[in-house]
Order: sequence, then structure tokens, then C-alpha cells
Amino acid sequence: MAEPQRLLFAVSEAFPLVKTGGLADVAGSLPAVLHRLGVDVRILLPAYGTLLAKLETSKEVARLQLPGGNVALLETHMPDSGVPVWLLEHPAFSGRDGNPYQDASGQPWSDNAERFMLLSQAAAALALGETALDWRADALHCHDWHTAPAIALLAEREERPKTVFTIHNLAHLGLFDRATFERLSLPWAWWSPEAMEFHGQFCFMKGGLAFADWITTVSPTYAREICSAPGGMGLEGLLSHRRQHLVGILNGIDTDIWNPATDPLLAANYDATQLERKALNKRALQDELGLPPRDDLPLFGFVGRLAEQKGIDLLLPVLDELVAARAQLAILGTGEARLEQALGEFAAQHPDAVALRLAYNERLAHRIEAGADVFLMPSLFEPCGLNQMYSLRYGTLPLVRAVGGLADTVTDASEATIAAGTANGFAFTEADSSALRTALDRALLLWRQPAHWMALQQRAMSGDFSWERSAHQYLDLYGFSPES
Repeated sequence: MAEPQRLLFAVSEAFPLVKTGGLADVAGSLPAVLHRLGVDVRILLPAYGTLLAKLETSKEVARLQLPGGNVALLETHMPDSGVPVWLLEHPAFSGRDGNPYQDASGQPWSDNAERFMLLSQAAAALALGETALDWRADALHCHDWHTAPAIALLAEREERPKTVFTIHNLAHLGLFDRATFERLSLPWAWWSPEAMEFHGQFCFMKGGLAFADWITTVSPTYAREICSAPGGMGLEGLLSHRRQHLVGILNGIDTDIWNPATDPLLAANYDATQLERKALNKRALQDELGLPPRDDLPLFGFVGRLAEQKGIDLLLPVLDELVAARAQLAILGTGEARLEQALGEFAAQHPDAVALRLAYNERLAHRIEAGADVFLMPSLFEPCGLNQMYSLRYGTLPLVRAVGGLADTVTDASEATIAAGTANGFAFTEADSSALRTALDRALLLWRQPAHWMALQQRAMSGDFSWERSAHQYLDLYGFSPES
């Protein structure tokens, strides 16, 4: 029997071990599916202090002498899938609590360049088999700026594994000044526009973009958007140049965790044949958030970062009209202080209509997905988005701006798409409050037609957003064959 093909999956966060956003959901789900398909996949993560504190078991399996410092490699496993995880233990990661990327004041850790270059150096060493471990990768898959330099470190090596680099969000480039570049003692050839220099700064992200065998983004539409301005964030020239090596692969979701029929976090489980039970979740959510228990009002939900990217500035001007139209709103998230303040002031003025929770709360996120009637994602840009897919799975119709992965997953409920049976939500195109207002009006109108609304819900819940199809696309890029 042939040896399984070996994949190193290098990433800065993975659910449920550590999570700040959708990157962690992908890193928690995709390796599990690849593992089931017969791949010997190992996840490489920093051993953050908060992660180590909640681990039940781990063991040291190696020590690495890297240019950025000496580190220990701990081994554990993902709780649900059993996928092996290697944790990079070093004081820069393990000796501090809190957010993986930011200090308590919300500023990036001052040594982020050193920290994530160390992670990239470890990824390169492990992928090449330059450790005491009897393991060498056939493919290295890196994600976002935190691990992109690992791709560059392998570029000139003979007998190197195939490299794949995934852009989850091009808005975060990992930019550092020239002094930082010099302090890291990196190859001088990296300081050039053809490599990792970017308008006088050192750009971690370019390590993946310039040197990877394959670049992927997390949706086909986002792959097109980043090849031109403004979506390319100044890198559209490089991305257009590498267009033949750029592929958009839509993210999937973990359909075991996000399943309304079995989700243990819900007040009542349901499926597409039991949509009347969804109303029990709405009532429970209203009770939990202190909203009046009204079945005759639509409940809109929002879960995510309170940031400009997420379209909060489009939403704020229409909130008065939404409340006046007799609707309720549940918001969960944290982010920019000005947006937290604006939403907080509005919620205080309308306590019977608006519930705001400035927190990260996975349990409440599930309950909002199940209890809301409409899920809001008016994003200015959205590489993929996962919440709209969670919403579709839960029969909570997403209302989105048609960009990136939102355009690839949500079909607007127009007369034509309703008649064709393809509609599964609401979408608008222009990045302004007027376009959002029009989409909200259409959603409110349709919500008051229960038969049509239920048909849309059932259509939404029939979609397949599992990782299986996407995982096979990644196997092709790695040059792997699925286990027969």
C-alpha cells in the first residue's frame, strides 16, 4: 500500500484551539476533510499562551534551531478530527496572554515581524524535513501574511515540496519598515519589487504571492476582484501577472458543527421539514437578549467584526428606518471604537428593538444564526464570508452586498430567480445606504408573505456548502490523489 501523501498546513489560528476570525474556521475544517481523504496532514500553529492554558494533553516531539531563535515543537491533536497539530513554543508566543496579533490596547504586538518570521522559518524547516522528526512534506500550504515568508524560504531550494498560498484577506499585508527587514537578517534579494519590497516597506504577503507554485483565494469572484484596483490593494499588477497560477476556491463550512438539526447550542433543533421549530429559537433568542417576544416582527441578525470592511457605515444611516418599519435587530461583535459607540448609542435609544453585545461569543453566534429571520452582511468587500453560508444552512436568509464570496453563494430574490427556484437571499450591488435600504425593503415585503418566505428558506437550506468539493480542488493543486 502506498505511503499517504504528506501536507504541512501552516497557519496562525485554527478553531477550536484559537480563533479570531474566519481563517480559524477554515483551518479547523479543511484539514479534517483532507485527513478523511487519506492525506497525512499536520497543522503548524504558534503555541500561544492562551492556547497552552486550555490544552489537556501535549508532548514535546522536537527542538528546532532556527535563525530567529531556538524553539520547542509540541504535538497535540484537533479535538474533533484527531488531525495532528504541531505547536511552536517560544516566549514570543507562549509567554504572553491575549490576542494572537494585538496587545491589550488593540495595537499590533511590536515584535510581530520576528514572531511570524519564526513561524515561517519553522514551517520551511518542517516542510523540508530538516528536523529530528521522520517527516517531510510533499506539499506546503500557507495562509495569509503570517506564514507567507515560508514560501519564499523554499523558493530557491532543490527537492522542495510543492507550495500553495491562500489569500484569506488581502487587506492585511503584513507590512514592516526597512529597519525591520534588516534586523531580521533576511536574504538581500528579498528587498526588491519582484520579491517582497512594497513601496519602501517589507511585505510578508508578497512572499506567498511572488513565489508560490499556486495562489488561491477563498472564492472565485474575489480572485477576479483582486486582479484590478481597488480590490488588489496595490498588488493588482503582481496578481494579474500571476493570473495563470491564481485560483479561486470557495471556502466550505463544517456541516457537522453548523447543522441546525443537531446543533447542541440551539434552544430547539430543526431542519427544512420542521421550519416551525425555528420559531422556538427566535423566541429563545429574544428572551436571552431582552427583546420583546414578538413573532409578528422580523428579527435581523449581525455577527462579525464591527469594522469598515463589514459595511457598518452603510448600515448605520438606515437603522432608524429599520426600527420604524417594525423590525428587531441583534448585533454581536467587537471592533472599531467609533462603530461600537454609534451602535451602542442607537441600542440605548431603542432597547425594545435593538440588542447589542460587544463580545466574541461562539454560543450566541449559533443562536443568532438560528433565531434571526434575516442575516445582514453589507460588506464593502468580502473575500469569502462564512456567516452567509451558516445562515443559508440555518434557513436564515442572508442580505448581502454582492461582492467576493457573497456574490458566489447568495442569489438575490428577484421575480425571475423566485420563479426559477434559484433565489436564496437578498443582494445589492452599490456600496451605499440607499441600495441597502432598497434590499431591506424587499426583504421586509417578502417576510410578510409566509409561503414565499418558507420556499426561500427551504431553497437556502438545500445548498451544499460542505468542504468536500473544495478539498478535491486543493488536492489537485497539491498534486495529490484522494484515497480510493
